[in-house]
Amino acid sequence: MQPDVSFVIAAYNAEATLDRAIAGAIAQLGVTVEVIVVDDQSRDGTLDVARAYPQDIVKVVALPANRGPGGARNAGLDLARGRWVAVLDSDDAVLPDRLAMMISRAEAAGAQIAVDNVQVVREDGTPDDTMFPAGYLEGLREISLADYIDGNLVFESRFNLGYLKPIFQRRFLDDNRLRYDEKLRIGEDYILLASALASGGRCVVEPTVGYVYHIRTGSISRVLELHHVEAMTRADAAFAAAYPMDSSAKAAFARRGRSLRKASSFLSLVQHIKARAPLKAIGAALRDPAAIGHLSMPIAVRLRRVAAQVRRGGGEIKHAGDLIAGDR
Repeated sequence: MQPDVSFVIAAYNAEATLDRAIAGAIAQLGVTVEVIVVDDQSRDGTLDVARAYPQDIVKVVALPANRGPGGARNAGLDLARGRWVAVLDSDDAVLPDRLAMMISRAEAAGAQIAVDNVQVVREDGTPDDTMFPAGYLEGLREISLADYIDGNLVFESRFNLGYLKPIFQRRFLDDNRLRYDEKLRIGEDYILLASALASGGRCVVEPTVGYVYHIRTGSISRVLELHHVEAMTRADAAFAAAYPMDSSAKAAFARRGRSLRKASSFLSLVQHIKARAPLKAIGAALRDPAAIGHLSMPIAVRLRRVAAQVRRGGGEIKHAGDLIAGDR
């Protein structure tokens, strides 16, 4: 019998958290599920954790080579049999009634995509704020392509819609040949949902919390570097060539393009910091009109603080994430 939902869990060195993700998927109420864990060449015991479950409960795929988060998810999507597919990060969790509520709302509206609110949990296990104020999501009701692009302006969106965790009607993904861009390590979620919307998919909003995001030090989603922005810019160019956009979406796309250019200019300053030339970095920021708009942001405050620390001889910049990674 076809399951209602296929959970796709891409896992890489996730032995400490994978049980939590699988348990949340299995515990869904009111829907039938299949769970697909794709091990992306982990170097720890991730594969052993996944294979400890009966095969009729958790299907395990061991990739012969590392394909990154997008590639691992694509491998799972290719095997999914459910009417709906839900991607679940291996260090996160879902609440028991999440899928039933999202599917009910989507099917009542004739939509092919649904999103919900996200609960943030700190590293010590204590809950933080929800990702989005409930009233904000209630006001959205449905997300258009223009809404979504506008909610993904780098360093600028008030509420970054790129953190939403959509579920998709599997047939819609297959019919439109939609998969993750495997060349992206950050931003692959954005491109997939934007492509689905551009392909005519309707995305409804379930304003309640169903997804639980666990903050984890060193998570790739919390570190943004110049090469990531350059890859995102190339992916956006390919998106614009592949999909038509109405006037509202085109205007939002232009705003996103400007935000990427400003982010690229700003992040190039980090290279000066990594070269232990903070004064040059700050001077470049003051001279660069594209980057100066970020000077009032916490990320720039962090740059100035780190620069001062280096001048005093009290610290060393080891990674751009020391400047870029921060609380969501």
